[in-house]
Amino acid sequence: MIRKLQAISELAQSDIGILGNISIQEKKYKANEDILREGEKPTLSFVVLDGLIGGFMRHDDLRAICEQHSSITRVFWRSTVIDAAIYREWVTNVGRRDAYSRMAHIFCELIVRLRSVGRIEDHVAYLPITQAALGDALGLSTVHVNRVLQDLRRDGLISTVGSRFHATDWAGLIRAADFDSTYLHHRAAQTGAGF
Repeated sequence: MIRKLQAISELAQSDIGILGNISIQEKKYKANEDILREGEKPTLSFVVLDGLIGGFMRHDDLRAICEQHSSITRVFWRSTVIDAAIYREWVTNVGRRDAYSRMAHIFCELIVRLRSVGRIEDHVAYLPITQAALGDALGLSTVHVNRVLQDLRRDGLISTVGSRFHATDWAGLIRAADFDSTYLHHRAAQTGAGF
């Protein structure tokens, strides 16, 4: 969480110390198990790392920190605004881009976001996501997802082995996606080939 916030805003050491002392609760979930169901009132926030839930934080604790530390409140608010920008980009992604561009776009976004928190090197990531889940995210059938993945591989833009994903032609993937990372508001985000 701290790395994510540092990617979008400068944090003072004192703020990092406060955030680092937030009480974290761990919970185990099975694959495809709901964390929160429609109609339930959430009392915990959580962090997702590599498709895994990284830890739950009580809303009461987060509210208390925000009430006492305006600089942390500003960073959380900025994160919320960026989440809204990501949502708008995804509406555009599903509504206006063809399947090939949508798929390229999700991979570009994941790479930039993972890089900003130190979870990827040399455009190689481990993405524990099924083709069905990709289809749900992109509004595509599983069969269509499979075809588009084959097209991206054939065009030399990506390679995959199991959950290992490699953007073999980063500049080409950016062009295919018409990707501009500005909406992510990352302080060090770069979309050029020298990433």
